[in-house]
Amino acid sequence: MEDGGRRRRRRWAVLGAALAGTVLISGVGLWATDSWPLKDSYCWGAWKQDSGPRFLGEKGIALADARRASAESGTPGSDGATATCTLTVTSALSDSHSEEPTRFEDKVTLSYGPVPEAPGERRAWIDRYFNGTASPLPDGLDGLVADDRGMLILPEACDVDGRPSAVTLWAEGWGDGHLGKVAMSLSLGSESDVSTMLLDAADTGMRKAGCAPEKPLRMSSPLVRLAERTGSGAGRPICRIPGVEFPLEKGGRNSDVRVGVVGDRLQTCSVVWTKRGAPDEPAAQFVMAGSPRTAAVFAGLPEGAEHGLVRTTCDGRSTVFYAHIGTGLGDAGGKKDRRVFEAFTAAVGQRIGCEPAKGTEETEGTTEGAAG
Repeated sequence: MEDGGRRRRRRWAVLGAALAGTVLISGVGLWATDSWPLKDSYCWGAWKQDSGPRFLGEKGIALADARRASAESGTPGSDGATATCTLTVTSALSDSHSEEPTRFEDKVTLSYGPVPEAPGERRAWIDRYFNGTASPLPDGLDGLVADDRGMLILPEACDVDGRPSAVTLWAEGWGDGHLGKVAMSLSLGSESDVSTMLLDAADTGMRKAGCAPEKPLRMSSPLVRLAERTGSGAGRPICRIPGVEFPLEKGGRNSDVRVGVVGDRLQTCSVVWTKRGAPDEPAAQFVMAGSPRTAAVFAGLPEGAEHGLVRTTCDGRSTVFYAHIGTGLGDAGGKKDRRVFEAFTAAVGQRIGCEPAKGTEETEGTTEGAAG
């Protein structure tokens, strides 16, 4: 316990120096034990205590007054609605700058259900789970994982009203002290750990929903981390794709370009605004999706280059090109946004052997090359 306390204070000393220079609160991730007898399973029985991923474990950094609790809302498959479960660790540390302790909350939210129906909510969902920090699951599994999130698109038997169902994980952490409420990054573990949590939750959810395949979903191949961060992108094409360019003015915020998957059936890249002590804010998202289940996520959204969504055929398979450019970065679907989107479709389409996408045939100056 004493060594763990020293580690926490050292971690926060680094973050506190970046935020204000004088804060004394805990660092990234509170892998805490309960002070009362702990339930041995969580979230409809999907996860068990000490099952591998460190967020579920009893070891690591621990505080005497830490509490862990889980709460379920709904059951997978019930009326086709989204069911959620949250697993939360709360704790506190004394703050030398305040009589009140600094309080912490680390939370992972598990969701099972169809992708959102409303276009705005669907785009926000895509921005979150197709983020460029995430790497693809192997062995034909349609999903992505990072250390703080995960998404798996389920088999067609689990569709609801024509929309694919998915299992998602989302981690977030907060510290609340004399500086106010501060967002803190939270890692659930390695990408392999998150994959384990994701697949266990998917198998449990599908069984309860009555759409589970005969064999549980499993990975037999190693997960390969592909995601990388390329900084602000200033002075060079975003996502390493010629023609995909924006003026990334700071204005009190920093931009972060995250190049994710670059494959024949999936390509992802994200631009986010970052600010110390605040959650990342999506600025732009680019996706090429060529597998049937992944492409199904985009069905029902408004289509056309002006909406940032077109379909075409690439090497004999139906493929979706998608972009969501935030109003703080682009021109709200105007000529500039369309020009960037068409540069994206042309460059990536040429790389993977696509026919011209409907609605983009009049792009001026076809762009050559793509991220790879």
